[in-house]
Amino acid sequence: MTGDAGRSGLAALALAAVILTGAASAEVPDWPQFRGPHRDGKSGETGLLKQWPDGEPKLLWKIEGLGTGYSTVSIAGGKIFTMGDLGQKGSKAQCIIALDLNTQKVLWTTPVGPPHASGPRCTPTVDGDLLYAIGTSGDLACAEVATGKVVWRKNFKRDFGGRVMSMWKFSESPLVDGEQLVCTPGGKDAGIVALNKKSGKVIWKCGIPDLGDAGKDGAAYSSIVVSEACGVRQYVQNMGRGVVSVAAEDGRFLWGYTKVTNGTANVPNPHVRGDYVFVTNNYKAGSALLKIRRDGDGLRADEVYHLDGKQFENHHGGVVVGGDHLYGGHGGNRGAPVCLEFLTGKIAWKAEAPAKGSAAVIYADGHLVFRYQTGPVCLIQATPEAYKVKGRFEPPTGEGPAWPHPVIHDGKLYLRHRDLLMCYNLRGK
Repeated sequence: MTGDAGRSGLAALALAAVILTGAASAEVPDWPQFRGPHRDGKSGETGLLKQWPDGEPKLLWKIEGLGTGYSTVSIAGGKIFTMGDLGQKGSKAQCIIALDLNTQKVLWTTPVGPPHASGPRCTPTVDGDLLYAIGTSGDLACAEVATGKVVWRKNFKRDFGGRVMSMWKFSESPLVDGEQLVCTPGGKDAGIVALNKKSGKVIWKCGIPDLGDAGKDGAAYSSIVVSEACGVRQYVQNMGRGVVSVAAEDGRFLWGYTKVTNGTANVPNPHVRGDYVFVTNNYKAGSALLKIRRDGDGLRADEVYHLDGKQFENHHGGVVVGGDHLYGGHGGNRGAPVCLEFLTGKIAWKAEAPAKGSAAVIYADGHLVFRYQTGPVCLIQATPEAYKVKGRFEPPTGEGPAWPHPVIHDGKLYLRHRDLLMCYNLRGK
């Protein structure tokens, strides 16, 4: 190779080396909030085990001391964040907990509000140097990631007339969107609010209009997701009276849907995809796919299909979409694995639940992790062809149901069960 051709070849090789080096050194994306970077229960990681050896991935470490609670973990900037009720009986407090990712040592704990019988449900949301968490009594706190020092506080009941539809108290994980911190007090004039994420100052409040008799007033147990349906940035939430959407810009109410609402507990996050929103609830409510359309100067939600509670309903644990299909656990206090075609609702397969209780589900590298509330964890191939279990194991268990959602970060699976947090190797190296 000589002359210009040689120089061109060397340049191409150098460029390829830079690209490959950059790819090799690329940082692992954080898991900074509930259900992952996009709140959809999906991890973009690849190179994970397609079959768990002897049914069980290798346990890397296990720690205790997280206290009572159903919060799962967020992982960002080399730290793990969660919540738990800590302290001795009679002097407990609901706390945000920060741990070093490498050593698992507690870095700091910050009290948020009073304890609850079964602890907090919120997973902290991390945004740069700040994080946000909500206690079961409606205490919203913004704290410094480095130190845990509280920057500002709000209380849903005191500041917004907030309420929850039923007895299980506030369970939301707050959303950061640009400069806004968005959450769901459930108040008459402040069903959903947007606050300045640095100061806590109110940007807008949205009072949800009368949607009918279905359900009950107030917040439910879901967390807000973002939609860009019809080119309008909007916040979609599963509330006590139905699934609603409000404009991100100014909080104006856009649309509501009540057919899958119940009066006990509306729990799963809506799932958004393009101009579509999939919604599901338990207690015979069933599921529906909505198509969001322009309607004059506003928007409307048209029902594409509805599945009754016998066909598919998710109690809690959520659903995920892989390819053209949606996957989740079906039934009240059950997690029977189901695969259905997203756009039609056609059931591709439905299997007997491999364990008792509800199941939390996430998706990564063509597979699903089903974590059952009684403890078992299953690896299931995400394919509409057939139900294929690729591994199952029984992790150490804590007290009560194992409801915290599993998390996948940097080739590792994180499982919390009350006081315990466990980390498993999903790469097999």
